[in-house]
Amino acid sequence: MNPLIQLVRVALFATALAAGGAALADDQPAPAEASGATTEAAPAASSTAAPAAPAEAAPAAAPAAPATVKPELNTGDTAWMLTSMALVLMMTIPGLALFYGGMVRTKNVLATIMQCFAITCLITVLWTIYGYSVAFDNSGMTAGVVNHYSFVGSLYKAFMHHVDVAALWQPNASVPNAIPETVFSMFQLTFAIITPALIVGSFAERLKFSTLLIYITIWWTLSYLPIAHMVWGGPGSFLGDRGQLDFAGGTVVHINAGIAGLVGALVLGKRKGYGTVAMPPHNLAYTVTGASLLWVGWFGFNAGSAVAANGTAGMAMAVTQIATATAALAWMFAEWLMSGKPTTLGIASGAVAGLVAITPASGFVGPVGALWIGVAAGVIPYLAATKLKHALGYDDSLDAFGVHAVGGIVGALLTGVFCAPSLGGTGFSANATSIGHQVWIQCGGVAITLIVSGLASFIAMTVAGLLTGGARVTEEQETEGLDLALHNEKGLNL
Repeated sequence: MNPLIQLVRVALFATALAAGGAALADDQPAPAEASGATTEAAPAASSTAAPAAPAEAAPAAAPAAPATVKPELNTGDTAWMLTSMALVLMMTIPGLALFYGGMVRTKNVLATIMQCFAITCLITVLWTIYGYSVAFDNSGMTAGVVNHYSFVGSLYKAFMHHVDVAALWQPNASVPNAIPETVFSMFQLTFAIITPALIVGSFAERLKFSTLLIYITIWWTLSYLPIAHMVWGGPGSFLGDRGQLDFAGGTVVHINAGIAGLVGALVLGKRKGYGTVAMPPHNLAYTVTGASLLWVGWFGFNAGSAVAANGTAGMAMAVTQIATATAALAWMFAEWLMSGKPTTLGIASGAVAGLVAITPASGFVGPVGALWIGVAAGVIPYLAATKLKHALGYDDSLDAFGVHAVGGIVGALLTGVFCAPSLGGTGFSANATSIGHQVWIQCGGVAITLIVSGLASFIAMTVAGLLTGGARVTEEQETEGLDLALHNEKGLNL
């Protein structure tokens, strides 16, 4: 076993015992609500059993097929998912729009908010035309079989074909509880909206609006939809079949968006005056308000990913709160120790980092795991957003890479640690037998996401720049500010 993993287990052993954690030998699989696993039916007993031959062992029973039951609409689950959809939409507009809008300079606040709003509209249309089908249609997929449908879905449900009033979405084939497929598709749409919106924080204050719309369309098609399908597409999905644990979007949303933002920022180049001119946030009240809306909306993000009003949703909500508060304090104290003063921007950024890191783990870990993930999420993204960025000199304007990619990686890897029953988790995936094995599977998902999203971002920014006569605004426009230069309006009339 990796020495680092062994050290973590030893360090946490006393904590798990003190909290009344599960016994070390209690290595049960994740509950069906969290893992999506189906319950196997017990073999039926024969009514007339023949006597067994005395000298021969009884033949081994054939493995039972997974039990399937007819889906039935569950009104309680439906009500929770309707609520969750609204909460997650609120994360982008107005949550993320205010969070990012407050961190840019006064002359760019309206343009930044406009980007989030326009992305919400653009992705809704693309999702209706082909996005939902490519991400979630499971035609041609079989568990354990790798084909092209393991990477992208078909166009069977393009234009929401076959998604009518009567269509139901059944999260677990062995449990009848189901919700309307319209509700499930709109819930997943909100994830598809916020992911590209997160990207704009990396190259804020210097990108043409026309370039942005083309870039987002290309990147979202080449990266978000395939990654979502590979992780959440159901039996036969490439990463899902390999045991990748991502309850609510650590890889699909945060790592995916964070690395795309960094690559886009590198292709685009630094802001004029970066490193020599002060570029402080113009309105931290906006930023803290936005962070608060993100925090509240994230309960829909994580607890809603149970796709049911059940115990898994309840624990996801609990660990989300615990990890977020812990990360906010960890970032605040790290900043206090290293710079001499705790800042409002710091504690708000720490809260968002905690939300990011607990996202993949929220359906698989317990309160003790949430505390440790929160500590890591407060310290490591803080170092990435300050020390690493300054050391390497890249201009990640609003720290989308430092918070979302780095925080997402922290959360994805620690999911493999704290899902262990000995540490209060629900259990490993069906393909894993130990912490080290599950962490290795998590590493594979992280690596694939980084490669796919990074390449897609490079292609998207290059093509979008060519189609719009250059991706960046002119120096004059950048000096004037994007509010006036691109939209002929002022965000603030002072």
